[in-house]
Amino acid sequence: MPNRPLRSTSDSSAASSPVPMLDVNRQNGPLSEEIDAAIATVTKSGAFVHGPACREFETSIASYCGTQYAVGCASGSDALLLSLMVSGVQAGDEVVLPSFTFFATAGAVSRLGAKPVFADILPDTFNLDPADVERKITPRTKAILPVHLFGQCCDMDQLAEIAETKNIPLIEDAAQAIGAEIGGRRAGSLGSLGCFSFYPTKNLGGFGDGGMITTDDQKLADALRILRDHGQHPRYHHSLVGVNSRLDTLQAAVLNVKLLRLDDWSAGRERHAQRYASELTSPQLKSQVSVPTVAEGYTSVWNQYTVRVAEGRRDELQSHLASQQIGSAVYYPIPLHLQKCFAELGYKKGSLPVTEQAAEEVLSLPVFAELTEAEQGQVIGAVAGFCGVESAGEGEHLAA
Repeated sequence: MPNRPLRSTSDSSAASSPVPMLDVNRQNGPLSEEIDAAIATVTKSGAFVHGPACREFETSIASYCGTQYAVGCASGSDALLLSLMVSGVQAGDEVVLPSFTFFATAGAVSRLGAKPVFADILPDTFNLDPADVERKITPRTKAILPVHLFGQCCDMDQLAEIAETKNIPLIEDAAQAIGAEIGGRRAGSLGSLGCFSFYPTKNLGGFGDGGMITTDDQKLADALRILRDHGQHPRYHHSLVGVNSRLDTLQAAVLNVKLLRLDDWSAGRERHAQRYASELTSPQLKSQVSVPTVAEGYTSVWNQYTVRVAEGRRDELQSHLASQQIGSAVYYPIPLHLQKCFAELGYKKGSLPVTEQAAEEVLSLPVFAELTEAEQGQVIGAVAGFCGVESAGEGEHLAA
């Protein structure tokens, strides 16, 4: 699913060197020869759909996530749609999911004529509150759809217990969390199905759209392969009404090259996150900007590094950063339960208080692996300056 911010800043008119929110060319550039060679292999073969590179990528992703099977599709949004379809979600059913996420999560539910039922989040991780999920389950609930937001997994142990007790599927939206772990178990292996996006801004991003579904259930994997190809098996024999959602071989070829570096890129993001956590925690700063937390036993892959800005000053901080040519982004300023297209569901402001507070306070800072120490120092110095702390942030620790 695309991870585009609804509000992003990086004003290039200021005098200092700009710090982008993300620069995909820094990642792709050093791999250009390998990627060009991989693409050339596909173009020479002419196997642009279901080619060998697709099968290689599916095998590699299954191994990486620790699942038996992986099925490629055209996008992260389609991964969600297909997972709901193969789980038997139909018109009139209900699916419990967060409101604090990208639209595709709820959009896939609505596309099937089912009803999104929004649950609140935990204030520290921004992920689904299992207690509120349990409260929202009814006899019409046919799936739970947690989102591993910003690169950290939800509390899948509690959610799995709820799903098992209610005998309903637990489908992971892991679009932002490839490689994230709970006790050594990786995202995509924690539910009945795991959904991934390879949109260019993701930690593992292609040269366009692409998606993947992971599972340990052979029957689900077999059904997904049929559903993604118009429901036909064998050719021209349709036992199901499917969709056209095949992972392009060209995208798979690119992603095969990039997957080999994913753990290194995750380690780079982790280093940046550790520095932010170290240097943005002085008493003066903590009262105004709160750094994100990672639950015990969990690892985050930091798809976003998202702070909270107190006292309604989030937009002021973003403007301050923009004035210094520092990119930032707000994910997500309008929760899904307050979006116009879901008005008929009856949610009002105050329905999900923790979600709504997060939407007013969050701001994501640059954390991509190729961010330089000097650039991160500019970000830290700018945040510190906004909070009235005297430091340039370039090499000096602000924590006291």
